[in-house]
Amino acid sequence: MKTSLRLLVVLLGFVGVALAATPAARPNIIFILADDLGLDGVSCYGSDVRKTPNIDKLAASGTRFETCYAAPLCGPSRCLLNSGRYAFRTGGVTNQSWREGGPGAKSADERPVARLLKEAGYATGMAGKWRQVGETPRDWGYDEYTTDPTAGGWYWQTTHQQHTGEKTVAQGIYAGDVVHDFAIDFIRRNKAQPFFFYYSMHHVHGPILHTPDSKKGAVDGAERYDDNIAYMDKQVGAVVAELERLGLRENTLILFSGDNGTALTFPTTIGGRMINGKKASMLEGGSRVPFIASWPRVTPVGKVSKDIISFADMLPTFVELGAAKLPAGFKYDGMSFAAQLRGQAGTPRSYAYVQLGRNWFVREQGWKMNQAGEFFDMSDAPFVEKPVPATADTAESKVARQRLTAVLAELNPAGGKTDSGDGAANKKNGKRKNKQ
Repeated sequence: MKTSLRLLVVLLGFVGVALAATPAARPNIIFILADDLGLDGVSCYGSDVRKTPNIDKLAASGTRFETCYAAPLCGPSRCLLNSGRYAFRTGGVTNQSWREGGPGAKSADERPVARLLKEAGYATGMAGKWRQVGETPRDWGYDEYTTDPTAGGWYWQTTHQQHTGEKTVAQGIYAGDVVHDFAIDFIRRNKAQPFFFYYSMHHVHGPILHTPDSKKGAVDGAERYDDNIAYMDKQVGAVVAELERLGLRENTLILFSGDNGTALTFPTTIGGRMINGKKASMLEGGSRVPFIASWPRVTPVGKVSKDIISFADMLPTFVELGAAKLPAGFKYDGMSFAAQLRGQAGTPRSYAYVQLGRNWFVREQGWKMNQAGEFFDMSDAPFVEKPVPATADTAESKVARQRLTAVLAELNPAGGKTDSGDGAANKKNGKRKNKQ
């Protein structure tokens, strides 16, 4: 009898160890969004110049997706991420869409990702860039947040807007550190429950100023760009290190991406070739962004996936992983890639839809069609987009042309919310405003 009891205790011990070592069924989710960071800004995507060792390490620990699409500008990407719906449905078609008189998305009309996870018992928080979505992060489901009131000049400013009110910090405090410290504090305080944190970095959006790690005396500008890349990478590494210190790493899914392509001033090459198009363009480089997912012992280690991912896909994926519920009868455009995160084949989307203002395109593996019906061979993307006139169609391209024509006809973006411009800049009183 004593022997049987001892055996039972040993077996229960093994079960306990196994359970303790199993990742949580509902992971913590941290989405880190860099600003103006295209494929050419990350070394694991082949950048010839930029060095991002911590981001590379994150990719090596999980899955790196080669074809992820945001929107070509900050605001539409953030709206797509939070709403899970295409711009012509929400009205988040360009940066200033949310302003009075614009078609911009309203939180009361949406069922955003943070709200759905909050309803499922997640603590929700956000830090960093927000203003181009409109309202406040709390309106969109984030219980706690810190952000700034301006589109530029945030790096060394002293005022931050938080869920508790306005906060002024001492001169000489780096805004990027305020954002980062808020994120770390949120993680520490919520370590005993599942949490969703949206870490919306300002790096590497202009103005490109010195960082706390920059050498003294150097001039701000292009020569500081590498400093900003390095500081961004350092903060990504610090998030991972803190999760490890707290014993949360195995129960946390970390995702890293960029909100649009590289800013026009600082592109570089991949394998000696320039990406076709940058931020604010409807070319490949405008919206194709790095996307990395790492959840220890769940996401395949070191995998490179060619599955197409859209920013609209974050909402259904996070809802599935968090055991939350999608509201019945509400139209979303995202497709969950939770299966791919678990190493399964899943059901990859057949195309990505990208919109900026009154311009849009659909993109599948190998082909692309825009709102004007122009058709492109994308076999050498992201470097070349080769126009294919109907008179030059092969049997393959003819079928693809018909397929994408049908997709656009079904989506019917022209029948939804849009604006009178191309989205690359904002119009007011007949004047063009700067891109933000």
